[in-house]
Amino acid sequence: MRHLIRRSFCNAIPATTRVPNSRAPPPIQSAYCSSRRWYGLVPMVIEHSSRGERAYDIFSRLLKERIICINGPINDDTSHVVVAQLLFLESENPTKPIHMYLNSPGGAVTAGLAIYDTMQYIRSPINTICLGQAASMASLLLAAGAKGERRSLPNATIMIHQPSGGYSGQAKDMTIHTKQIVRVWDALNALYSKHTGQSVDIIQKNMDRDYFMTPEEAKEFGIIDEVIDQRPLSLVTDAIAEEYKDKSST
Repeated sequence: MRHLIRRSFCNAIPATTRVPNSRAPPPIQSAYCSSRRWYGLVPMVIEHSSRGERAYDIFSRLLKERIICINGPINDDTSHVVVAQLLFLESENPTKPIHMYLNSPGGAVTAGLAIYDTMQYIRSPINTICLGQAASMASLLLAAGAKGERRSLPNATIMIHQPSGGYSGQAKDMTIHTKQIVRVWDALNALYSKHTGQSVDIIQKNMDRDYFMTPEEAKEFGIIDEVIDQRPLSLVTDAIAEEYKDKSST
């Protein structure tokens, strides 16, 4: 199987479409909506097989390999796509790992918790990998991966901090919202404590201000399990394994 990559305006071609003259039926569409907002151009992958040719946007092609990418701010748009991807991949194979790559400054707590809860809800184990940065809510998603399968590339940055927000209105309403944000902070402290093994007091102390960590420091803190600079065997996808197998047999 060969893959050709080309660049195209993201709205010019659907997420997955059949190339003209191909006799193979188009696969199920799984558009990565958030990526279309973040990037002016989305690479298209042309896949050649014995059944013909198919074109995918790069994120849909990665989804076939059970890879989910969270890039940029975490918001409701990001959340609804990632949640759908997680549920779909679990329905495909509940025992096969899902690989989640994170490069995000964080974002809305509610959107991040929707992703977090889905990660815990599904039966598929999730390998998390940080590249670039995993800050704020993204650091919680990084820590929420399967034990022993939380990793970071060597030059990434991990950051935790307390939630922030703003509200204006009547005094009583402002008091209600203040209590709510404190409740959310307490909940986040408990989740970080659960996944890192640190006490709630230590978590709260470090989250009082922006707390930046190198991958090695994040490993010591308990957010990740390993710092890697090359892909380990547990992250090898089916396509790479098949290609390696073909090369080994020649």
